[in-house]
Amino acid sequence: MPEAAGWQAELEQLKAVSARIGGDPLLTQGAGGNTSLKVGGTLWIKASGTWLAHALERDIMVPVEMAPLIAAVEAIDPAAEQAHQFIVSALNSSGLRPSIETTVHALMPQRVVLHVHCVDTIAHAVRSDCVEQVGPRLDGLNWAYVPYARPGLPLALAISEHRGQRPDVLILANHGLVVAADTVAGAEALLEDVKARLKIPAREARSFGSEKLAQLASGNDYRLPQSDAAHAAATDPASLNLAAKGSLYPDHVIFLGTGSVTARDGEDVAAVVTRLGTSPVSILFPGTGVLMRTDATPGADVMARCLADVLSRIPENAPMRALTAEEHLQLTDWDAEKYRQDLARKAAARKIA
Repeated sequence: MPEAAGWQAELEQLKAVSARIGGDPLLTQGAGGNTSLKVGGTLWIKASGTWLAHALERDIMVPVEMAPLIAAVEAIDPAAEQAHQFIVSALNSSGLRPSIETTVHALMPQRVVLHVHCVDTIAHAVRSDCVEQVGPRLDGLNWAYVPYARPGLPLALAISEHRGQRPDVLILANHGLVVAADTVAGAEALLEDVKARLKIPAREARSFGSEKLAQLASGNDYRLPQSDAAHAAATDPASLNLAAKGSLYPDHVIFLGTGSVTARDGEDVAAVVTRLGTSPVSILFPGTGVLMRTDATPGADVMARCLADVLSRIPENAPMRALTAEEHLQLTDWDAEKYRQDLARKAAARKIA
């Protein structure tokens, strides 16, 4: 391993960048997104279920031995889905598991990898004409478009098809953005560049009905979302129509469930619950706003805002690609995601997330 003072200083730089990324809800939300640094044969990567926003205050980086992990990916060995098997235990003071997307970071040849759920990128990446939309904006960069694949080994295999090109920028369909460089500063600068290139003006948010929402929530196990920005998904007609097309990216499914639940004319919370036979994590009340189930995790709240932020950047007539029923099942019936959801529930119970 390189001289300790050198790589540890780099890791501290990465933590600072991670915290900045995590503090911007337009770049990543909750436990979404991850960052990494390669030091010799070891990959330091954000732990599963942790928040980038906490990178400077908590021990969220986990060391993983790359060679056997990459070998598992190349062999399409299911062990590649269990990155905790490759942890360098002597250096893992947190005892946490590495990110679900560790294989993605390991396959990128650059030393520093930043993966974010940038809302501007997602607004492009959920369109069936994504390549045509982003191509001119990314002119001059070494980039690649990766069709949707489930996070984890399937996504790593999809990315591996572009290894010969050695792209510095990846647009992940229905998912997000990856940028990579050989220094922390270089990766952050590239992220800022790509973010600026892909920026889309958001439709102006309409006011939400706070009194009406309070009435709807009264006596029910529902509450207002933590961010007022979340209401735009219900108050903006174009966003509401887009929400009806289904789930657009993995973390929506993980934290909010399948699609978006919209109340019908005249329905209150009880009527929605009766119609569905279950209490959804969130309910969109057209023209009024959003209510969250009382026990919704902090991760669900940030994803409610993310939905509004993404939808407000998509033209209503844009050709869209929503996740399929099979893709939903792959996300929910998966041990790695069950682990991440369990961490989210525990964090919410302890009020630490």
